[in-house]
Amino acid sequence: MGLTPRQEKIAEMVKTLGPITGEQIAERLNVTRAALRPDLAILVMSGMVEARPKVGYYYTGKNALSLFTEQISRIKVQDVQSVPVVVTVVTSAYDAVVTMFLEDVGSVFVVEPGGILAGVVSRKDALKVAMGGSDLHKMPVKVLMTPVPKIIVTSPDESVLMAAKKIIENEVDSLPVVSPVSQGGNKAQEVVGRLTKTNIARLFVELGEGRGGNTYS
Repeated sequence: MGLTPRQEKIAEMVKTLGPITGEQIAERLNVTRAALRPDLAILVMSGMVEARPKVGYYYTGKNALSLFTEQISRIKVQDVQSVPVVVTVVTSAYDAVVTMFLEDVGSVFVVEPGGILAGVVSRKDALKVAMGGSDLHKMPVKVLMTPVPKIIVTSPDESVLMAAKKIIENEVDSLPVVSPVSQGGNKAQEVVGRLTKTNIARLFVELGEGRGGNTYS
């Protein structure tokens, strides 16, 4: 969250002189009370400053960095996820690789009927098999994929911060976003989205440019 120079002055003034009234702030900055209203509203809405009737403005002790961290923590995966790129379990390894290149993604999710997650295939997986001289046309994608028990997933209501940590710690380029479902009495995971490094980078850019405040609140 970026503050204007005047908003930074107001925040510092409230921090050192608070409680302080709007009239006192306006007098010190040599501006009208009306001119200050938008700045004070932004500082109060951000949580950096608190207003108390008939008393004035207090500093909450939160700086821009802590407020930014709080905002990131509130953003859910479902707010930034993209459409998943999937292939079915009956797809050949060759067609899975073609899908990856056509969609320009680093991996595809392998699903069973109903969109149930069965596995993940990455470009690295395909490269290993191709270098071994195997015929990708004849190989089923099941042979190539990483199966469900070994897949790191996220959910729509998980925070983006926690999901980003999973991507970093497990050194993957994306995570399948899944929702739990019951299939024949057994627990399964339906693929409902995809969270990538690009999704996360785009979020940080939007927040840095002040374009994500209302969208992700």
